[in-house]
Amino acid sequence: MVSKEISNIKKNRIAAAERLGIDLQNMPHHIAIIMDGNGRWATQRGLPRFQGHRQGARTVEKIVDYCVDIGIECLTLYSFSMQNWKRPKLEVAFLMQLYTRYLVGIRKTLKEHNVRLVHLGRTEKLPPKLVRELQKTVEITSGYTGMTLALALNYGSREEIIDAAKKISLACIQGKLSVEQIDEDIIKNNLYTVSLPDPDLLIRTSSEKRISNFLLWQISYAEFYITDTLWPDFAPADVDKAIIEFSKRARRMGDIKPSLV
Repeated sequence: MVSKEISNIKKNRIAAAERLGIDLQNMPHHIAIIMDGNGRWATQRGLPRFQGHRQGARTVEKIVDYCVDIGIECLTLYSFSMQNWKRPKLEVAFLMQLYTRYLVGIRKTLKEHNVRLVHLGRTEKLPPKLVRELQKTVEITSGYTGMTLALALNYGSREEIIDAAKKISLACIQGKLSVEQIDEDIIKNNLYTVSLPDPDLLIRTSSEKRISNFLLWQISYAEFYITDTLWPDFAPADVDKAIIEFSKRARRMGDIKPSLV
């Protein structure tokens, strides 16, 4: 089953590269997206902010489906940051209900596309019902072997690094690890993203030029693509534009000669 799924992913990647007119080696494996602009989308249309979030959820489904179709191996979506708790209480409450419904409703699609869901972030402060549905969806899809969908929900990269430092410190105190053994691999293996490759391509919508405490460790060598398009309007064609732009970048990884991934 695994080998068949890998074959399907590769087949989709080849077809997408040919359609976009780029070299297969220049197709990203892992795309991370900072989904921004839901509120502005609603405000521009004279709608309440929750309508923007609702439309943004529809965009998530569309982009997940498309990334499966083009053979993306991992898609990480920045859904709710730990700083987002500062938003109005009614807006946060609506978002929590929206996430809960989404995590239930998406199970059928994840099964059809063989997509594994993983959670990045802390579960503390999240409503108990949301935590239950999140854990259930993660458990149900844990054996799926197609694309991995990583949902950064109640996530903060500084907090992720703090949590990793605590785990590593505890291992040292317990004598399971020495200070001299701590290296990049040790840190990587204690991050929320331990099962994921680092992103090749980071997309941010709505023209903002900030990282916003997102995957600070993991995006060390990611290529950035910033678009004016607000997240609810983001479409498969926008993914194509980002990939084509990505394919033109010379990814040196600190070396002199360009290297292809």
